[in-house]
Parts: sequence; structure tokens; C-alpha cells
Amino acid sequence: MDQHTPTAAVLPAPGGHPLDAALSAMAVLLEQHGSVIALYPATIPLAHERRLHTVRSVLESNRIALLKLDLPPLAVAVLVRQLRQLSICDFGAGVVASAARLLSHYIYAGALLNSVTKLDRVPVSLKSHAKSWVPGSQFGVLAHPNPELIRIGNGSLGGPGFATRLVTAKGQLQSDWPAETLAPEWQTQSLEEAGLPADSPRWWGTGKLIEFAAFLPDISVLYQLVASVRREVCTWCGIDIIGDRCGFCAAPLAAAEAPPGRQIAAPGGTAARQITAGRGAGPRALDAGPRGRGTSARRGP
Repeated sequence: MDQHTPTAAVLPAPGGHPLDAALSAMAVLLEQHGSVIALYPATIPLAHERRLHTVRSVLESNRIALLKLDLPPLAVAVLVRQLRQLSICDFGAGVVASAARLLSHYIYAGALLNSVTKLDRVPVSLKSHAKSWVPGSQFGVLAHPNPELIRIGNGSLGGPGFATRLVTAKGQLQSDWPAETLAPEWQTQSLEEAGLPADSPRWWGTGKLIEFAAFLPDISVLYQLVASVRREVCTWCGIDIIGDRCGFCAAPLAAAEAPPGRQIAAPGGTAARQITAGRGAGPRALDAGPRGRGTSARRGP
């Protein structure tokens, strides 16, 4: 990550962090940056999610976007980093928030696991469950965008058809499979390591794992993807957005205004794929000013 990319603020969980402190911290972010985009995983504890909505409600602010993501922890961190990159471009906060759903289509996220007995995020057959009890068994799991599961040494995971960077985060498992097998199969351009997100063992059902995610690292490609989508005006907020739903107020476009899916060429490849913005470890906030500029206090992978 270059030195010009802003950092991300971490919004603490309710335990040990009083509501008054959370309100003050959010008010400071809004005062400094104009708007706040908070991304959090769908697996976040209910009390933490309620805290986020309480803060927005008490502050009565329509400048706080709460984006709930059905992605593995490392993929959430990757998406936070991509939005941080976009926040220094000439996009408004509404477009940056909407871009989260668009860019998630281009993230391939999974993990290498020594057992799938407690994995409930990806469909697992009884046969795979049985094999996970065999000593030495390891499994490659793709959770997003299309769930897949293979036993290492028997098959390969479907990967992106465009140029990506592969980031890995090691838990209590040692293996060269991500670097020596997965990266060449997916034809990734580069490989990097990151710290394992705190929520990863719970998400994957085991601490013996290596989580990975392939993503678009080039800010110019990210910019072109977002800029290629037709902008709409939210009928409630009045801000520019892309896709079919506002990231700040969650209001959908009127049926007559909703744009059809666009054919967007896959980055680095020749195939085109249908992209339609979806609907809408603690959460991370990207502070976005009027033109999407911002800073926050925890770095992504």
C-alpha cells in the first residue's frame, strides 16, 4: 500500500466502550471528513451491529453509511483497502459506498483448512466431513464468489479470469500450497502476506488455516471499473450513487429508474461479466469527505 492511501478507523465493540465514547468518536470523524462509510461482516455480534445503528440514529446523521458484507474476514479487509484507495479519487461519498458491492464481485476469497467439520459458511458434503477426520487431510475452500470445496491433491479451485494479487494470512497451519499451487493456478501477478483477522478462526470453524483472497490491486483499474458504471441520483439523499441502492440511506432506485445490469469487461481479460450492484474483527470505517477523500486508524492487509 502506498503512503498516499488513507488508513481506516476501527469502530470498537460495545464491551468496554461506552455509548458516549462511540458517539464522540463518530462525531469527530464526521466533523473532520464530512461522511463515514462503515463496513462490517454479516457475522458481527448482534450487539455490535445494534451499536452502529444506535450511533447513527442518535446523531441523526444521513452521512453515515453502514454496509453489511457477506464476505470472509480477509476479504472484508481487502474491500476496505480498495475503498480507501478510491477515497482519494474524484468520486463522491455516495459512489464510493456503492462501489463496495460492485468490487466485491471481483474478490475471490477462501482458505486452506485442515478440517471442515465445523465449517458452516460453505456447503460441505458428508463425504468431505468424513475425510476431514483422516490424519493429514487438508481442504481448499472457496467461499466467494462461488462456493467450492476440494481435497488438496484432488482437483483445483475455480479462480479469477483476470489479473489479481493474492494475499494470504496464516493461522496455526503451515503449508506452501497457496504460494506454490494456488497462485500459479490462478495466474496471480504477485503474492503478499497479511496478519490473520481476529474473526477468521470463528468464521472458518478452525484456527488451523491459511486464509487467502485474490483481488484487484491497481487503483487505475478500480477507478475505471467504478467510473464505467452509470451514476444515478438517490431520490432520498440526493447524492450520486451507482447500482440499484444507496449505501447511505439504503433507499432503492425507483423501478422505472433502476438501470439494467451492465456488461463490464473483466479487468485484464477478454471475457465480459454481468455486474449488478448487490443489495444491501469489528467494522472498519472509511472516512469520506464531500469528494470521497478520507482517512481512518487501522490498516488493511
